[in-house]
Amino acid sequence: MNKPNDLARLPVDHDDISSNDSSNEHFNTVLNARLSRRALLRGGAASAAGALLGSIGLSACGGSSDGSVATAPVTPTTPAPTEKLLGFQAVSKSLADAVVVPAGYTATVLYALGDPLTAATPAYKNDGTDTDFENRAGDHHDGMEYFALSADGKPSVSANDRGLLAINHEATTDEKLASFFLHANGGTTTLPRPAAEVDKEVAIHGLAVVEVRKNGAKWEYAKDSAFNRRVTPLTDIEISGPARGNALMVTKYSPNGTRTRGTLNNCGTGKTPWNTFLTGEENWSGYFTRSSTDDTARGNDKSVASLKRYGRNQGDASRHGWETAGNEDKYARWNISKTGTSADGSDDYRNEMNGMGYIVEMDAYDKTRLAKKRTALGRYAHESAAFGKPVAGQPLAVYMGDDSRNEYIYKFVSAAAWSAADASAADRISVGDKYLDTGKLYVAKFNADGTGQWIELSISNPAISGYATYKFADQADVVVNARLAADAVGATKMDRPEWCSVNPANGEIYFALTNNSNRRVEPSGSSQAAPDAANPRVYTDMKGSTAQQGNPNGHILRIKEGAAGSAATSFQWDVYLFGAEAKAAAGNVNLSSLTEDQDFSSPDGIAFSQATGICWFQTDDGAYTDVTNCMMVAGIPGQVGDGKKVTLTYPRANGTNLTVDTYVGKAATADTLKRFLVGPVACEITGLAETPDGKALFVNIQHPGENTASANIADPAKYTSQWPSNAGYGSGKRPRSATIVITKNDGGRIGT
Repeated sequence: MNKPNDLARLPVDHDDISSNDSSNEHFNTVLNARLSRRALLRGGAASAAGALLGSIGLSACGGSSDGSVATAPVTPTTPAPTEKLLGFQAVSKSLADAVVVPAGYTATVLYALGDPLTAATPAYKNDGTDTDFENRAGDHHDGMEYFALSADGKPSVSANDRGLLAINHEATTDEKLASFFLHANGGTTTLPRPAAEVDKEVAIHGLAVVEVRKNGAKWEYAKDSAFNRRVTPLTDIEISGPARGNALMVTKYSPNGTRTRGTLNNCGTGKTPWNTFLTGEENWSGYFTRSSTDDTARGNDKSVASLKRYGRNQGDASRHGWETAGNEDKYARWNISKTGTSADGSDDYRNEMNGMGYIVEMDAYDKTRLAKKRTALGRYAHESAAFGKPVAGQPLAVYMGDDSRNEYIYKFVSAAAWSAADASAADRISVGDKYLDTGKLYVAKFNADGTGQWIELSISNPAISGYATYKFADQADVVVNARLAADAVGATKMDRPEWCSVNPANGEIYFALTNNSNRRVEPSGSSQAAPDAANPRVYTDMKGSTAQQGNPNGHILRIKEGAAGSAATSFQWDVYLFGAEAKAAAGNVNLSSLTEDQDFSSPDGIAFSQATGICWFQTDDGAYTDVTNCMMVAGIPGQVGDGKKVTLTYPRANGTNLTVDTYVGKAATADTLKRFLVGPVACEITGLAETPDGKALFVNIQHPGENTASANIADPAKYTSQWPSNAGYGSGKRPRSATIVITKNDGGRIGT
């Protein structure tokens, strides 16, 4: 994530990239269908009308929850109130610098950038002078998962009062190279970069494990917990799966191609059936640089085609200039030019980027086990990894998306059949070896009739082995260059596939497609694509006086597997929801008939509650931020095929019309879709985890105030956000990414 999307909030959007020049058919925005009218109170979303709640003072608005406890004394014979899903009153749109939740709920800041993770680490000053980020919370909190702990500190699947949050720290709030809020005077914006600044910026990336627990009714994080730890871009990590030991993985750091350093730009997450943490490495290529003569230095070999397909052309500068901080190896690795004389790359970092772009597995409970990069799941800009419903005796399926314009949706199917006994195995990483290192990787192709196929990415497929653009050597080459393999088999191009999640009620898979500025009725150039059945919308969305073209507001797609379940190679699909402004024309834009109380743009994070079945989705938007900050929406899902076919008509310049049929899910009602939360200024809402009983919901607020100009670092009055300090949390006024915890005042489950 960490993206202002196609319609950038930042001067440079490092995540909204496109390096897919193949001629494969595109899969556009057939999403966001179904948001209903909410004839509910609009009490001024987060303005003065919001009441301060709890010691942290975040805002709530709207009336009492429909499921609130009666005021009369409760006796043993009084029946419990009937729980109603989505019983809360919808939150209105908001431009306030606050977290807004419904009346009857409390949101509390729990863990923010710079917070100490050891008892010996000093409190965070938040003035740019802090150091030792290897022992502090990282930045840009993103995806996360909750791992329960029993009272005696043992792994659990049911404990509700104590647990571990495994959290992605994706990136930095940067402008002109430097992460300016991290440095006292905004940092150095010219090259070379000082080592002290670079060391801080590197360390705030990666992962964290932090213990959280209830102290009475209040949740807090335990800064002295023995479970707390950080994984940064310098942490030793093992290569696992088909690419382990392959020539493509050889570097000066790991001449045998079995190790790499760290994980980078971590975005979405997943949780395995055996209780380990999965994290996706998303838009990592921009951290590396290549010299302007590197193509020639490489002899214009096939590695050049690979590098270009993954967004690194010769002469490309790096995002932060980390390679300029000194001669030490930890800085040299960011220059992936061929500088050595070896034939295999063991004397330089020409292959270093091949070590990024995977799903990484980590045991949150066990510091002694190295995390592993599961290369069998393919290399691309990974978001989350969602497991299909495990069935004993059948293989497991993992669903994934590649978050760049015109990229693809993937599925991995394990060779091993699921054994329920593995759910409680003591050696959890070894269970991961069993299910995640051997299997089949597939890519999706969507048909115009609402069906689709999973196409295996195998070296034995003639379309791959005979691909003219890139000569694949073996299966390791296929998974390392999964984008090229997907090009070869004609996969369907999508509108930035973000997170995915599986409906626990019926096993259907939901994909958030955040937006695509490159959709056109009459495409010009290889980067643009015409609408099709799965990508039906092309329109102009006005943001003030700025015309935003393509599919600015995104959609949510859903898939129903064929009769073979996880191993199926065919599926059905339709669109769950189309994002749009409520005032947009219903014809080709507001296909879901969204109202003012439920409209949204750019869906990103998506997850189903295992406790209630609610489908939660979150936005990372730049198209609608003149009207509202980013938000989180709660929906009661239907099922694939519960809606109808819709025909869209577009006039062409030659006077003819282009017609596109698509499939839209059943329209939402006021009882099936509601806005639940709106965040502070310029943030992204991302990350979702819950306690097993569904009574505590953890959510991340990423990069509030990111549209602050770095020149204003000395004047807090010019920060576009001062959250969470303006909510009473922590020192200083510089905005900080943070994790919040949401509870219901009557002690009930979230979303009821």
